[in-house]
Amino acid sequence: MLTQRSRYAMRAMLLLAKQSAESGPLPMSVIAKEAQVPRKFLEIILTELREAGMVASHRGKLGGFTLAKPPHLISLGDIIRKMEGPLALVPCVSHTAYKRCKDCKDEASCAIRRAMMVVRDDTARILDGTSLLDALAENRAAA
Repeated sequence: MLTQRSRYAMRAMLLLAKQSAESGPLPMSVIAKEAQVPRKFLEIILTELREAGMVASHRGKLGGFTLAKPPHLISLGDIIRKMEGPLALVPCVSHTAYKRCKDCKDEASCAIRRAMMVVRDDTARILDGTSLLDALAENRAAA
């Protein structure tokens, strides 16, 4: 299940993706209002996304935030991994944070592990295959 933190991050990133390059940076107050994210929480989220190279911050009177890369190069999987960590539901199937389950007798024959590998692979395929641009296009098609 996605945390509120991930949902807030995706809302903010989708809002930034909607902005054209000519419109310039969006102030944090605008992002907070439009994406319906508490400002203090948004500050933390945008700092983490900036450190991950997904957003850029601009200082000054006309400052704010922009995407650091084109929206087709940022996936929902990128955002969720930054906010949550690995996509895997159990540590024994994680590519980035593998850890053997404490109560597992035999990983090779574990039916839960095999099922969770399928879940992890399908989840990663969908989230990594859905860019911000794709998500916006799907929103427009559904509207």
